[in-house]
Parts: sequence; structure tokens; C-alpha cells
Amino acid sequence: MLDHVTIGVRDVERSKAFYDEALRALGISRLYAEGADFAGYGIRPKAFFWIGRRAITQTGAHIAFTAADRATVDRFYDDAVRAGGRDNGPPGIRPHYHANYYGAFVLDPDGHNIEAVCHAPQGPKGL
Repeated sequence: MLDHVTIGVRDVERSKAFYDEALRALGISRLYAEGADFAGYGIRPKAFFWIGRRAITQTGAHIAFTAADRATVDRFYDDAVRAGGRDNGPPGIRPHYHANYYGAFVLDPDGHNIEAVCHAPQGPKGL
């Protein structure tokens, strides 16, 4: 079981602005900011996703956040793109993972692949 994850970013302020907006629909907010070098996101009281300044960032990280329903995945995607993320796969079913895998993928300002995913079957109103 994971306790937390940290990814490197070039510009912490730019990344805080992105993640403040992108993670809001998932109920995840910035809980800690340690100077200009780190910020921690989570659900009170626990920060489980951290960003930290790195001179050279390594892209290729893929981090998936659980969403309660498909509408939340849609909101995550819209918010993340509006916050400056780049589309890396719009909301939709990914049947090659499993029949109910509903996800959306966005590249953050440093190129990390950030996803919101819901594994629940479609609800009565398409949610």
C-alpha cells in the first residue's frame, strides 16, 4: 500500500496553480506548502500527493486518482485542461483495461500523465 508519492516539477508556483484547479473535482486540495520548494495535496488531514522543485524533471510518471463517479472524471478533465493541462485522452470507457474503466488523462505542465478514473458501472443517468 502506498502512503504518498512525490513528483518533480520545474516551477512549483505554476504547478500549484495547475493542481489547485485540476484536483478540486476529486475533493483533493492543497494542504501544505513548504516554502517555494514543495506542496502537499490530499484530503484532510493527510497529504498523499506531493510536488517538489527539481532542476531537471523526469516525465513519464503516471498517477491515477480515484473518482467517485464518471461525472467527476469529466469535471477533473475539464478543470485540468482549463488550468493549462494538455489532453492525453478525453473521458471515456477504456475497455482494454476492463468493461467499467472510465478514465481521463491530462499532461501536467511538466509532462506527467495525470489521470482520474472511476471503476464503477454506469449509473442510471449515465453517471
